[in-house]
Order: sequence, then structure tokens, then C-alpha cells
Amino acid sequence: MKILICDDSPRDLAGMKELLEKYCESRACPAPELEQTSDSAALYRRIQNGEQWDVYILDILMSEKTGIDIGGLLHRTGAQSPIIYVTSSDDFALAAYGVHAVRYLLKPVREEQFFEALDYVLPRPGKKSGAVYEVKTKEGLVAVPCSRIEYVENSTRMLNVCLADGRSIKSIFIRKSFDEEIRGLTDDPAFLQVHKSFLVNMNYVDRLAQGNITMESGRCIPVSKARAAEVKKKYLMFVSQQYQ
Repeated sequence: MKILICDDSPRDLAGMKELLEKYCESRACPAPELEQTSDSAALYRRIQNGEQWDVYILDILMSEKTGIDIGGLLHRTGAQSPIIYVTSSDDFALAAYGVHAVRYLLKPVREEQFFEALDYVLPRPGKKSGAVYEVKTKEGLVAVPCSRIEYVENSTRMLNVCLADGRSIKSIFIRKSFDEEIRGLTDDPAFLQVHKSFLVNMNYVDRLAQGNITMESGRCIPVSKARAAEVKKKYLMFVSQQYQ
């Protein structure tokens, strides 16, 4: 496990290193391979040249290249490594969410918040694997990690389960209603039915507009008029909860 911390404050770098060491001691887990840097521009170039880490902990307000700039680069390169943002301002929460940051922590970073963020991103013995959604296909039953589903479409009585990596899994003809077929997913607060034929994973929403939602893949999904107010309310609530 390789962790990269980038912050232009030496004091904050030292503080996060101390918190990380304290976390590993409290969780009785092996110390990760840690690299720290205060040069965001140099880090940006290294990522452009193909260097990667498993977890990024980034300050946002830095000279030359901000944490959002670095997150945007990671997003464009298709990197799946989680990003934890730390910052002295809450003005960038929505921008951070746009590059799929998993946590947004305000300085001074509190120990319990930092530990919770690391619990979320770091593998641990006994940690449960994510939930899966089972799709009945012509080839048999396919178990799909719920976290990798971007959206589900009901197309001519067949489910089209579209994944974040661009793949799609088509089901056989469904006999139940779409609402019944997706019930296992709608129990997850990340999933939202925006139309009688579409269910979206809000973790992969790029933007919400009047009458439609654009996903990270670029797919534009209709939002029914009857659901529009509720969709907006639930989406904004979901976004805000990511940074509490």
C-alpha cells in the first residue's frame, strides 16, 4: 500500500504523518509505504509521467497546482485510487466531489475524522467486501460489485447494467417490474431512481440539470417530471453528506 500526502505546509505534513502512524498503531496494521511532498507542480508532472499511488491525501489550496488540479488529472487518466482532501476552506466541496474524492476534511484535521477516512480506503483483515448485485444473463448469474455500477437501464424488458469501466451487462428478459428488479440496489443510499426506466449511482453523476443527469461516462439520462423535485433534493443531500 503506497500513500502520497501532498501539502505545502510542513507543519500539516508532519501532523498527517503523525496521525497516520497513530492510526496504524491503533488498528494494529502494517505501516504503508508513505511519501510526502510539498511540491504540487512536481507531483503533477510525476503523475503525467505515469507514477501512481494507492491513496492520495491532498491539500487543496496550494501554489502552482491545486489539489483539485491534481484530482482532475487523476480523473482524466482513469486512476481509481481514492482521494482524501484536506483544506482550510469549505469552498471547494462540490469541486472535490466532481473528481470523486472519498472524503473532504477541514483543517485542523480531527483524529476521529482522519481515522474514519483511512478506515474507508485502507484494506484490513476481516474487512467485508462490498455488496454485489446479481444479474441473470444468458451465460448464467453474474455478480456485479454495486460500487462499480454507474447506472441501470430497463431496455425492452431487459436490464442493461452499465459499469464505471465502460462495460455493460445485459440481463435476460425480466418477468418482474423494473422497480422489483432493482429493489436490492435501491436499499443503498447511493442509488437513485430518476425515471421509470433508469436507476443511477450518484457516485458517478457528473452534473444534474433540469430534466436530465449527465453521468461520468457522458451518458445523458432523463429525469422524469414527476421525480424531478425529489431527485434534486436527494442528490443535493447525498453530495452534502459526503463532506460532513
